[in-house]
Amino acid sequence: MMVRRGFILFLPRLVGLLVVACCSMSIVYMLACTPKGDNQQLALPRVHSPTVKEGYEAILQEREEQHRNYVISLKKQIAQLKAELQGRTEQLKDMQNQYPDSLDIQLDHSKPEKAQANLLAFLRSQVDKAEVHSGVKLSTEYAAVPFESFTLQKVYQLETGLTRHPEEKPVRKDKRDELIEVIELAVGSLNKPDGVSKAKPHVYTASDFVEGIYRTEKNKGTLYELTFKGDVKHQFKKIVLFRPFGPVMKVKNENINMADTLINVIVPLAKRASKFRQFMQNFREMGIQQDGRIHLTVVYFGKEQMNEVKSILENTSKSANFKNFTFIQLNEEFSRGKGLDVGARFWKGNNVVLFFCDVDIYFTAEFLNSCRLNTQPGKKVFYPVLFSQYNPSIIYGHHDSIPSLEQQLIIKKETGFWRDFGFGMTCQYRSDFINIGGFDLDIKGWGGEDVHLYRKYLHSNLMVIRTPVRGLFHLWHEKQCLDELTPEQYKMCMQSKAMNEASHGQLGMLVFKEEIETHLHRQKLSSKKT
Repeated sequence: MMVRRGFILFLPRLVGLLVVACCSMSIVYMLACTPKGDNQQLALPRVHSPTVKEGYEAILQEREEQHRNYVISLKKQIAQLKAELQGRTEQLKDMQNQYPDSLDIQLDHSKPEKAQANLLAFLRSQVDKAEVHSGVKLSTEYAAVPFESFTLQKVYQLETGLTRHPEEKPVRKDKRDELIEVIELAVGSLNKPDGVSKAKPHVYTASDFVEGIYRTEKNKGTLYELTFKGDVKHQFKKIVLFRPFGPVMKVKNENINMADTLINVIVPLAKRASKFRQFMQNFREMGIQQDGRIHLTVVYFGKEQMNEVKSILENTSKSANFKNFTFIQLNEEFSRGKGLDVGARFWKGNNVVLFFCDVDIYFTAEFLNSCRLNTQPGKKVFYPVLFSQYNPSIIYGHHDSIPSLEQQLIIKKETGFWRDFGFGMTCQYRSDFINIGGFDLDIKGWGGEDVHLYRKYLHSNLMVIRTPVRGLFHLWHEKQCLDELTPEQYKMCMQSKAMNEASHGQLGMLVFKEEIETHLHRQKLSSKKT
């Protein structure tokens, strides 16, 4: 489909090139007909010469021959371009006949039989285009789409991420249902009578399944190869199945006006005045100056450093002429869930988008728009996967100095990771938060409250949008895991702390630092001897 669309886009360019070629040849023709300068003119016979007439005739014949050759050359080039254009047109017609347009399948309700035939033809073409019957030439070793393998109990996968394991049960319902369906379909296919053999057929069951492999080509479909035990030892049955992807179909086309959609950023806080100052610099630039449709609610626990935090907030308000903020003070032990819950319920205005945020988060104006676009009251809540920064002193330890914060915020495997095990940063309408029941206020301290809220949304009829976003960063800070935490909270805290420091490669360089230095020292000694 992409080839056809690309060619349709190429047709006007080809016609344009043809016109340019014709114009260019006309210019060449005109230049060739123009008399040459005095210094370049051919030597003409003198007027009084007896051969003057023959000389002029010879020159004119020569010029006429040159012009004739130019015209012949130009006609040949035009003919070649016309032939190529005709060939491309025929090729496009063949592709249109071979692969029906997905819009025909979608819109031609008056001819259901034709639409069904077109759909079947398209699905069969997906099998031909996918790497099923034979291999395809690949540009690099990274271009190969790897298979994942599975048995009745386990899935073995390469792309594990941070929350998945190399070997695990198919936890997600869609994946579990998919593999069960494939195995059942394969068993049913094996047990169909072939109509040839008169011997009593072997009845296959799921227990005969040995292993399977599968992989998905994003625009074609999923290929499954399943192996079953045969009738005798060392004999196997292999079933190859393919689930083709259908054509792209338009579902919705709508205009979305976010001009008046306000975001209430709620930040629970205790102490950490220096981090709050850094946060307000980001909030002022991205939230106030670039976005402008924003409110800030700070829920502060205790009184230590409170005056400093209030002073930072008031100074920003004066310098940026910003009045859309609320400061709430609670005289109790810090609880992130309690702070966010209080901040959300304190709002008395119209239904508003709530962005639950932390003081060590950096966001862009683009993220604020993503927050608006991926939330819808009564329908959608947004759980972005943010990019978590590694320890800058480790990442840039070999540099003369650590770059500025803005220069550090680069999405690369050397600088950080997608924090796909975290659910603390979320956007939702206040009405959805209230209707779902808010946070579990029995959870104290760090961790756990965000997962409980996330599960509430998953158990509801709301659609949860979970995706990595390029404009939301968790800034590195040293993490303290307090003794007062429960064993489960302490374990979660330590795991988070370990993952925050550096990549495997960078941590490996630190672990083997002594060996590396010994090797470099030996190399230096060896070079001096030589």
